[in-house]
Amino acid sequence: MPEICRFFGIIITMFGDDHNPPHFHVRYGDYMASISIDKGIIKGQMPRHALKKVFMWMDEHKDELLKNWELLQRGEKPNPIPPLK
Repeated sequence: MPEICRFFGIIITMFGDDHNPPHFHVRYGDYMASISIDKGIIKGQMPRHALKKVFMWMDEHKDELLKNWELLQRGEKPNPIPPLK
Protein backbone atom coordinates (compact mmCIF):
# COMPACT_ATOMS: atom_id res chain seq x y z
CA MET A 1 0.00 0.00 0.00
CA PRO A 2 1.90 3.06 -1.23
CA GLU A 3 2.14 5.98 1.15
CA ILE A 4 1.48 9.19 -0.74
CA CYS A 5 1.64 11.72 2.09
CA ARG A 6 2.33 12.16 5.81
CA PHE A 7 1.61 15.19 7.99
CA PHE A 8 0.85 15.88 11.67
CA GLY A 9 0.92 12.13 12.40
CA ILE A 10 -1.60 11.44 9.62
CA ILE A 11 -0.61 8.86 7.01
CA ILE A 12 -2.34 8.82 3.61
CA THR A 13 -2.17 5.69 1.44
CA MET A 14 -3.81 4.29 -1.70
CA PHE A 15 -4.08 0.71 -2.99
CA GLY A 16 -3.44 -0.27 -6.60
CA ASP A 17 -6.05 -3.02 -6.71
CA ASP A 18 -8.74 -1.21 -4.73
CA HIS A 19 -12.43 -0.92 -5.64
CA ASN A 20 -14.32 2.12 -6.94
CA PRO A 21 -15.24 4.84 -6.13
CA PRO A 22 -11.81 6.54 -6.05
CA HIS A 23 -10.72 6.89 -2.43
CA PHE A 24 -7.73 6.94 -0.12
CA HIS A 25 -6.97 5.47 3.28
CA VAL A 26 -6.03 7.43 6.40
CA ARG A 27 -4.24 6.25 9.52
CA TYR A 28 -3.84 8.36 12.63
CA GLY A 29 -2.59 6.51 15.69
CA ASP A 30 -5.01 3.62 16.24
CA TYR A 31 -7.67 5.17 13.98
CA MET A 32 -8.29 4.16 10.38
CA ALA A 33 -10.68 5.44 7.74
CA SER A 34 -11.21 5.53 4.00
CA ILE A 35 -12.44 8.69 2.29
CA SER A 36 -13.94 8.98 -1.17
CA ILE A 37 -12.22 11.67 -3.21
CA ASP A 38 -15.30 12.97 -5.04
CA LYS A 39 -17.89 12.99 -2.26
CA GLY A 40 -15.86 12.91 0.93
CA ILE A 41 -17.79 9.93 2.29
CA ILE A 42 -16.01 8.44 5.26
CA LYS A 43 -15.85 4.80 6.34
CA GLY A 44 -14.16 4.15 9.64
CA GLN A 45 -13.34 6.44 12.54
CA MET A 46 -11.05 9.42 12.94
CA PRO A 47 -10.84 12.18 15.57
CA ARG A 48 -12.52 15.38 14.40
CA HIS A 49 -9.32 17.49 14.54
CA ALA A 50 -7.43 15.00 12.35
CA LEU A 51 -10.33 14.62 9.94
CA LYS A 52 -10.53 18.39 9.53
CA LYS A 53 -6.86 18.45 8.49
CA VAL A 54 -7.40 15.56 6.07
CA PHE A 55 -10.29 17.39 4.37
CA MET A 56 -8.27 20.60 4.12
CA TRP A 57 -5.46 18.62 2.49
CA MET A 58 -7.87 16.77 0.19
CA ASP A 59 -9.43 20.03 -1.01
CA GLU A 60 -5.96 21.33 -1.95
CA HIS A 61 -4.93 18.15 -3.77
CA LYS A 62 -8.10 16.64 -5.25
CA ASP A 63 -6.73 16.61 -8.83
CA GLU A 64 -3.48 14.97 -7.70
CA LEU A 65 -5.42 12.34 -5.74
CA LEU A 66 -7.54 11.47 -8.77
CA LYS A 67 -4.42 11.27 -10.95
CA ASN A 68 -2.81 8.91 -8.43
CA TRP A 69 -5.96 6.77 -8.44
CA GLU A 70 -5.69 6.47 -12.23
CA LEU A 71 -1.98 5.62 -12.03
CA LEU A 72 -2.58 2.89 -9.46
CA GLN A 73 -5.47 1.40 -11.44
CA ARG A 74 -3.06 1.02 -14.39
CA GLY A 75 -0.50 -0.67 -12.15
CA GLU A 76 1.79 2.36 -12.05
CA LYS A 77 3.44 3.97 -9.05
CA PRO A 78 1.61 6.97 -7.48
CA ASN A 79 3.24 10.34 -7.09
CA PRO A 80 3.92 11.77 -3.62
CA ILE A 81 1.65 14.67 -2.68
CA PRO A 82 2.90 17.59 -0.55
CA PRO A 83 1.72 17.62 3.07
CA LEU A 84 -0.62 20.11 4.69
CA LYS A 85 1.37 22.98 6.16
